[in-house]
Amino acid sequence: MITNGVEDEEKWLAAGIAGLQQNAFYMHRALDSNNLKDALKYSAQMLSELRTSKLSPHKYYELYMRAFDELRKLEIFFREETNRGCSIVELYELVQHAGNILPRLYLLCTVGSVYIKSKEAPAKDILKDLVEMCRSIQHPLRGLFLRSYLSQVSRDKLPDIGSEYEGDADTVMDAVEFVLQNFTEMNKLWVRMQHQGHAREKEKREKERSELRDLVGKNLHVLGQIEGIDLDLYKDMVLPRVLEQVVNCKDEIAQGYLMDCIIQVFPDEYHLQTLETLLGACPQFQPSVDIKTVLARLMERLSNYAALSAEVLPEFFQVEAFAKLNSAIGKVIEAQEDMPIAGVVTLYSSLLTFSLHVHPDRLDYVDQILGACVQKLSGKGKLKDNKATKQIVALLSAPLEKYKDIDTALKLSNYPRLMENLDDSTSKEMANVLVQNILKNKTCISTAEKVEALFELMKALIRDLDEGVDDELDEDDFQEEQNSVAQLIQMLHNDDPEEMLKIICAVKKHILTGGPKRLPFTVPPLIFNSLKFVRRLHSHDENVPEEESSAMPKKFFQILNQIIEALSIVPVPELALKLYLECAEAANDSDIEPVAYEFFTQAYILYEEEISDSKAQVTAIHLIIGTLQRMHIFGVENRDTLTHKATGYSAKLLKKPDQCRAVYACSHLFWVDDQDNIKDGERVLLCLKRALRIANAAQQMSNATRGSSGSVLLFIEILNKYLYFFEKGVSQINVASVQSLIELITTEMQSENTTADPAADAFFASTLRYIQFQKDKGGAVGEKFESINS
Repeated sequence: MITNGVEDEEKWLAAGIAGLQQNAFYMHRALDSNNLKDALKYSAQMLSELRTSKLSPHKYYELYMRAFDELRKLEIFFREETNRGCSIVELYELVQHAGNILPRLYLLCTVGSVYIKSKEAPAKDILKDLVEMCRSIQHPLRGLFLRSYLSQVSRDKLPDIGSEYEGDADTVMDAVEFVLQNFTEMNKLWVRMQHQGHAREKEKREKERSELRDLVGKNLHVLGQIEGIDLDLYKDMVLPRVLEQVVNCKDEIAQGYLMDCIIQVFPDEYHLQTLETLLGACPQFQPSVDIKTVLARLMERLSNYAALSAEVLPEFFQVEAFAKLNSAIGKVIEAQEDMPIAGVVTLYSSLLTFSLHVHPDRLDYVDQILGACVQKLSGKGKLKDNKATKQIVALLSAPLEKYKDIDTALKLSNYPRLMENLDDSTSKEMANVLVQNILKNKTCISTAEKVEALFELMKALIRDLDEGVDDELDEDDFQEEQNSVAQLIQMLHNDDPEEMLKIICAVKKHILTGGPKRLPFTVPPLIFNSLKFVRRLHSHDENVPEEESSAMPKKFFQILNQIIEALSIVPVPELALKLYLECAEAANDSDIEPVAYEFFTQAYILYEEEISDSKAQVTAIHLIIGTLQRMHIFGVENRDTLTHKATGYSAKLLKKPDQCRAVYACSHLFWVDDQDNIKDGERVLLCLKRALRIANAAQQMSNATRGSSGSVLLFIEILNKYLYFFEKGVSQINVASVQSLIELITTEMQSENTTADPAADAFFASTLRYIQFQKDKGGAVGEKFESINS
């Protein structure tokens, strides 16, 4: 619903536009008939509509723009009049007879524009006359728009160097003086608006003033375009005069906006050479001025200037830009005691960006900036301000993005001290940034000292700091961040065994504090990275005496055993068993039998005491059998012990089909192709016959419980094992045993009690095709298979 005040304002605007259009109509008619007297009369009446005090700046601007369009047409008429012989001097005097001062001054500025263009008088004299006469209007809104009109019509007629209106040697000074004087008066009018009306309308006035700020700022834009302003003139006159006005106005809106204008419109080179003057004004501003944004923009511009070319960098060193900016920031923070932490960090973040662009080789500057932040935050505990913590994350991330090397961050003494001020969730976020930086740049952390420092920075990711933090984290996000830590652990490396052992110990110390939720993610990569190193170590030590070559791997295996034992607190026995078997295989590759046997023993203990789920037992026993088959280091006694245990576990599985499959898998433990000492055909046959008995028992149980003998799939699987060992030349597996098994399967499949199983049918058909394929090969193989009737 529109309030009465707004409705009234709309009516006043409509009335003003109607009056303006009516007088503009008569003015056009006078212009068409070349009636100068009536043209001046109606133009003055038209401009009288701008004398209103009832409109808001927004509405007044609408009215002003309509008048401005009409004045452009009037200016063209005045120019044509002078071309027809009318004296511009007389015209300049004639418009001063207008009854009201505001229309008179608008007309005067319009004629003045034509007067300058005619070059019948020096531009500087006319401009000085106009800018002085505009002092007559002291109403803030009307005065601002009048002076804005003066600035608009004169901007292309300033007596600048190279301009057609250039005068004597001091011509640039005259142009600068005109713009500065107009700027000063406009700023005073603009600031005065803040102190008009009721205090309760302060917010409304601030909004209205913000809408008008570009009128004032355009003067600085004009100044920035004056070609004749060189560095000396800018340093000695322009900047001091502008800053004097900015400081003395004591208005927070004006100070913030005008400083931003100065930074934007004048060249970067000038800012660099007048840095001390520019920065010296900052502590004098009102406490409420957002000086951090102003300084941030200044440093951003200087950073971009430095990035343009390496040739400008000596200028930065010459003027000691970093020291001056650092000092200025300190003074601003000291002057504005109530500045929020986020503001302080923003300032130092901008200074850091500047330093990384201009002085990338000065790590001491980076550490100095971080130290200043630490000092400001000391005694405040963990930060709770969300904005401030984001700024600190940005601050800490900047050196990583610049140097793309975590080593650099580890050299900064204040880096960890600043991270201590972050709360747990933000520490975790920052730790993630560190990890991603390492992964992205493929940085290799190669010393225990660096690993220690890095993992201390990453502690929020690898240990429980606050129970609530992990609880809030989505499970997928948690797994993703822990996988990143796992990737990082895999990248730790040093060719020196002693140093690598120290690295493993350092990582172990940190990850074992991770609690049951993290250990399953962080322990495996540490184990595998260590095993990779142990294998590489063995390949390099082939010519070294056995005792010496095994000493160092033994130290690694001792540490790995301790790490896997730590998984018992989780507990994840299946994972621990897998890792014990991996270590056993690595010990086998390193030719260290006692260590390999010990790891197998630990795996068996885990299987017996911790793994009770039937599915987990099946998976575990197949892992044990597969690993044991690949072992070559064991003597006869140790191998027999381990093999006997494995076959015993297989026969004790809960389900008959699982028993059968595990038992026939054990047959591979007694016949290994590349090991002549492990070729025991009798025990192979024993395993297969035992598997057949178990398969037969499974069928009988099925017949007793379901009334049908079930699938013959197990028999077909055992047949394939028979064929495998028959082909390998195991003498105990002969044609007769294979043939009898084929006949058994055929009979069972034709039995009415057998449950139909398409998969088993297809498997058996495929097996028979294989036998035929081997027959068709001919030669020794074909002759061997020829006797089998399929």
